[in-house]
Amino acid sequence: MRPLILSILVVLIVSIPGFFGWQIQRAGTPAFWALVVTPTLLLAVFAAVRAQRHEELREWIRPRWGDATVGVLSGVVLVAVAYYFTRIVTPVGGPREVWLARLYLQIGDLSWLRQHTGAVAALVITASIAEELVWRGLVTTLLAEQWGSRTAWIASAFFYAAAHLPAAWALSDPRAGVNLLLPIGALGAGLVWGAVVRMKGGSLVAAMIAHALFDWCMVVMFPLWGTGL
Repeated sequence: MRPLILSILVVLIVSIPGFFGWQIQRAGTPAFWALVVTPTLLLAVFAAVRAQRHEELREWIRPRWGDATVGVLSGVVLVAVAYYFTRIVTPVGGPREVWLARLYLQIGDLSWLRQHTGAVAALVITASIAEELVWRGLVTTLLAEQWGSRTAWIASAFFYAAAHLPAAWALSDPRAGVNLLLPIGALGAGLVWGAVVRMKGGSLVAAMIAHALFDWCMVVMFPLWGTGL
């Protein structure tokens, strides 16, 4: 199968279930998590098997010197950028505050998540590893075959954002319109994580650390809505 077609299929496999998962009737339910996370987990298995066959998996998951430092620093920078971005784009009391509210309504009760930190941490780490295997691993490799490695990591971020576009409609609100937070966030984070992987010579470990730290902060430690921040 052509690399570009396979990359588009990845976007569809993630985005179509995601559209249904992000609808308000599934807010805070196991169905939300299943629809949003499961397709990526399955694709991650495919990505790992394919990479092993092409003798790429070892390079993807082999730790490099400085992975922890780069991962933590880039994760912290993304958290800071997300905080200031949402303060500007979705200010408290503004019409687009509902964009942020809908995201956290969908995730569920924050107090419950904090009472079950072990399970939430396991889910965050697993999902972060899976997303990096799929987007910075599989899709970036496929796009490199199509367009070359210099542009593949940038194109991969746009594919990653495209996979979140249907969710923007699922999260839309009559007052604030289509909720663009997820695709914009995916594009920005995808560019950062793609740059980290490129800087680390193709290793995904630092990006996995950054991704997990960012998700953990956004979901549990420093949620951007509902805490008075």
